[in-house]
Amino acid sequence: MIPAVVMLLSLGLCIAAALTLWWMLHAWRTPETLQSTRFAEPDGDHQLTFSLLVPARHEERVLEHTIKRLLQSRHTNFQILIIVGHDDPGTAAVAQRMAESHPDRVSVVVDDHETKNKPKALNTALSHCEGDIVGVFDAEDIVHPDLLTHVDHAFRATGADVVQGGVQLVNFHSSWYSLRNCLEYFFWFRSRLHLQAQKGFIPLGGNTVFVRTDVLREAGGWDPGCLAEDCDLGVRLSSRGCKVVVAYDSLLVTREETPGSVRGLFKQRTRWNQGFLQVLRKGDWRRLPSFRQRVLARYTLSSPFVQAFTGIAIPLGLGIALFLDVPVSVTLVAFLPVVPTLATLAFEAVGLHDFGSQYGVRVHVVHYLKLVLGAPLYMVILAAAAIRAVWRERTGRTDWELTRHVGAHLN
Repeated sequence: MIPAVVMLLSLGLCIAAALTLWWMLHAWRTPETLQSTRFAEPDGDHQLTFSLLVPARHEERVLEHTIKRLLQSRHTNFQILIIVGHDDPGTAAVAQRMAESHPDRVSVVVDDHETKNKPKALNTALSHCEGDIVGVFDAEDIVHPDLLTHVDHAFRATGADVVQGGVQLVNFHSSWYSLRNCLEYFFWFRSRLHLQAQKGFIPLGGNTVFVRTDVLREAGGWDPGCLAEDCDLGVRLSSRGCKVVVAYDSLLVTREETPGSVRGLFKQRTRWNQGFLQVLRKGDWRRLPSFRQRVLARYTLSSPFVQAFTGIAIPLGLGIALFLDVPVSVTLVAFLPVVPTLATLAFEAVGLHDFGSQYGVRVHVVHYLKLVLGAPLYMVILAAAAIRAVWRERTGRTDWELTRHVGAHLN
């Protein structure tokens, strides 16, 4: 019985790891695929108007820098709505100062909800949006001045309902885990999201996402109770047949920082994983038109279960294979997941080199060592966060655990 279980677990894990690797490398399959993931060259016209939402909670350190960067946009038609809590005087003071300095562009919206979270803040501001397009940015974002011009052209050239721009963590040098965190974003926004959009099912990113205002209002805005409001919005819009265009250009990406501690990373991943489970349970994905889309949706939204299962099954399977008296064939099968794992490490090393080239940073031997040596512990953290997310969802805990920002990416 035990050998059969070990073999089934190992084969399942091997297939899951191979699928993840294949999707991770989608953008690099052909030169044409890679080129298609970028923004097309804009025509220079500014025909659309933008309402840019910036929810900010306890973000005194970074908010002013973000708003100043947004104000440098070369697009001519946009408004900035900073959303602050009624119980956050520090952030409100920064927001008010920016609004007073730029009354033609910047407004402050106060979120009076007793229990605060990002989707409630965004919904509070939705009625104040005057633009054709609603864009969302986080309070620590570094936004390129030409981004809105490219997004404007992307909407008009493709007929899209949604345009998802690239987001990239850049402070890969800050800690041992920040390097792996940066690479995760690199592969996710550079490659994986393009595949998801191509298949007609996409969990949107949390910022640098732009939605036609009428489409967003018809969809009811954001789910105020969801811990992954971006994923939920993407699923609902996908199920409505909305066209989503994804574009990644290293020059135009929105730059962000990694969580400032392992604890912060752990809580952030818990929140995201639990949000995926909430969206899975809601079942909007069941309205997707094709069977393949629904299979992809179920698998994507079930990823916290897969990650939690992986964290338990891999050490258990290897332990049984090594320390119990099982046939050699079982031991060999138990080590099958190691093959795609090693292949993933190899491609991550190539990706790290590409990341360094695109962002003009020097990648040294020590960074490759950190990438490899940090992999097992990083996987443990992600698996533990997934297990915690499953437990929180099972016990009904849905409080929002805020990720703090210190501006590590501003240097």
